[in-house]
Amino acid sequence: MKKRRKGGISNEWLNTYSDMVTLLLCFFVLLYSISSVDSAKWEKIVKSFNPTDKEVSQIVEDAEGSLGNYDVEGGFNGDGMDTQFSDEFDELYYRLSKYVETQGLDADVEVTKGDGFTFITFRNNIFFDGDSYTLKDEGKEVLDNLCYAIADVNQSISEIQILGHTSQASPTEPNEVESDRFLSSNRASEVLVYIQRKNIIGPEKLVSSGFGQFRPCSSFETRESRAKNRRVEIIITKNDSVVRTLDNYYNEVYGIDSTQIQN
Repeated sequence: MKKRRKGGISNEWLNTYSDMVTLLLCFFVLLYSISSVDSAKWEKIVKSFNPTDKEVSQIVEDAEGSLGNYDVEGGFNGDGMDTQFSDEFDELYYRLSKYVETQGLDADVEVTKGDGFTFITFRNNIFFDGDSYTLKDEGKEVLDNLCYAIADVNQSISEIQILGHTSQASPTEPNEVESDRFLSSNRASEVLVYIQRKNIIGPEKLVSSGFGQFRPCSSFETRESRAKNRRVEIIITKNDSVVRTLDNYYNEVYGIDSTQIQN
């Protein structure tokens, strides 16, 4: 039997200590690896352990914003939104409505659902300052969430129209034609370009138009009514839906004929 030297450390203890250090290092490496796995890879890992499962339940946090948590079956967990959707296109409206509600954007964003379309009206201050057509950071965040919702239903979408509008600055005098038309067109184009760069839907489905002051949803008489006219509209239509004119949309959404609005 070997004698241990006084004050020395046995080889067995050294081996045990080394094993503990190795285990700790492996643990921290594992934690780091899990934290750096994106949602798609994580889903594959989970499925590899559960090959018979049809669905992988998960809560995904999007890096640029989230529209809330949803049941795997398609219903909302949010208050007052316990809804089962007839198809994924219908879900788009409810997801956008919930986002507008939870973010307190009701005064500046209106979401309307029709037969085969979702119509969204954004007041000008959401995306742009003054006479600028440069997207604000707050506007980009709103568009990020819109894109997040569109990406999940892109196979059901026929077309996305982005429409830019100005308002007559004076109740009695029309705007200067060139700046009026360019401003509304550039604003619609800026929104379209931002969405297209997200690669969430085929670019051939994206269309933009600028109408200047000539498709108002309110009169030019007061400051408040003129402010309503300064807007960006996004019309998302479902595959195989009935083709409508802009006047048809405005009659259904705003209850007006914009061509008949007088100063």
